[in-house]
Amino acid sequence: MAKANPLSLALLTGLAILAFAGNSLLARAALADGAIEAGAFSAIRLAAGALILLPFLKSRPRVSDIKGAASLLIYIVGFSFAYLTLYAATGALILFGCVQASVMAIGILQGDRPSARGWLGLLIALSGLGWLFLPGSQGAAIIPAATMALAGIAWGVYTIVGRGGRDPARNTAANFLLAAPFALPLVLLDSGPPSAWGVGLAIASGAVTSGLGYVIWYRVAPELTLATTATAQLATPVVAALGGALLLAEPLTLDIAIAGGLILGGILLTLRREPAG
Repeated sequence: MAKANPLSLALLTGLAILAFAGNSLLARAALADGAIEAGAFSAIRLAAGALILLPFLKSRPRVSDIKGAASLLIYIVGFSFAYLTLYAATGALILFGCVQASVMAIGILQGDRPSARGWLGLLIALSGLGWLFLPGSQGAAIIPAATMALAGIAWGVYTIVGRGGRDPARNTAANFLLAAPFALPLVLLDSGPPSAWGVGLAIASGAVTSGLGYVIWYRVAPELTLATTATAQLATPVVAALGGALLLAEPLTLDIAIAGGLILGGILLTLRREPAG
């Protein structure tokens, strides 16, 4: 795979971040008004992603793809059910806060030992997540927030699995193809059929902001350092918050601002390297 020049790399990274934020906005637009329910949204999103990625599937899915497919399925299902009630900004903050925490936890289990600054940053970020759970907070209800946290952990696992693959586009295609059939029974949990508008939003989320967005992301991720990869994703909650306010008329509350500052500040602290001594 040819290296991208700096301008192309920046452009592709920006497109990937827009895709991540777009997933939050499309989910809220579809689910908040009842145009589609979470089961159908999850199933259609995965099916559309699998279909658009078929050209990248150079070989049949393998046993080694199961871990990525399972984490992708858990992420998409948790994401969909959480966004039945969470605002776009709140969901993105919880999601990417838990992504960073899970990536750090996996690193620790694999023998990586964070510095004192890293531990402090993690505690600050977790305090931001805790702020959203406080009684009386306007940030999030417990059950949807916990569901999104589970989605964030799953996305963290999926990120680690994806970075280790030699052919990210092919692996992403295999993961979507394996996960899609297991989401179909979730449709039975819905109370009624989706509208054409809801189906269209789910297809857009699966084919464009998920399928193609993930291919773009894993095209550029190997050319970025791990710190830069994590830092770039911090732009997603900001874009989602602005998009939610401008496009979906969602409020930017003080609780979201406080939690966002703690989460993003804490994560940035974990990414700073200790000075050489």
